[in-house]
Amino acid sequence: MKKSVLFLLLALPALHAQDKIPLKIQFPPPQLVGTPVQVKLPNLEKADLGKKQEFMVPAGTVNLALKKPVTSSDSEPLLGSLDLITDGDKAADEGCFVELGPNKQWVQIDLGAKSDIYALWVWHFHSQARAYKDVIVQVSDDADFIDGVETVFNNDDDNSSGMGVGKDFAYIETNEGHLIPAKEGGVRGRYVRLYSAGNTTNALNHYIEVEVYGKPTP
Repeated sequence: MKKSVLFLLLALPALHAQDKIPLKIQFPPPQLVGTPVQVKLPNLEKADLGKKQEFMVPAGTVNLALKKPVTSSDSEPLLGSLDLITDGDKAADEGCFVELGPNKQWVQIDLGAKSDIYALWVWHFHSQARAYKDVIVQVSDDADFIDGVETVFNNDDDNSSGMGVGKDFAYIETNEGHLIPAKEGGVRGRYVRLYSAGNTTNALNHYIEVEVYGKPTP
């Protein structure tokens, strides 16, 4: 009996590992145009060309954000429409991205139901090597993001957006977007809100696509 119990205990990590699979992402083609501009930020992560962003998720994980409604702090985008953020198109062509006004702005996705969220994959404008400032990503069940707010990413290194100092790095945009893992075991919520406060090229804010990977909570 003791040997059987010991075997089960030793097997549990392996069984748990088998429940997870690699998150498969479809990337758009590179579309860099113009003369490269040097990006300077004090908290910019070191470029690692060829680095693969790999992440394991529970089997059955899907993109909960696809075709879901999007709202924003900027009710009248300068270019594009908010539905482009969850339409499944990640290309950087003209007409494929939304441009919001200057300085601090946010977009919010309603997943339609309380869900377990394991990761997000975010594409800002990637036709030019640039980094977006004060990128903050939060999850909540409160559509107004007053109660029960969980921050899963924050690269505001000086609290210039007034939401606390973040420890995450700013990063240069590419066609591969950026993986934002939720905390170990995931976070739970219905709404996802993403902030930014301009970029290293101008004060405007851009989104091409946001994918939210998880499972609806029964």
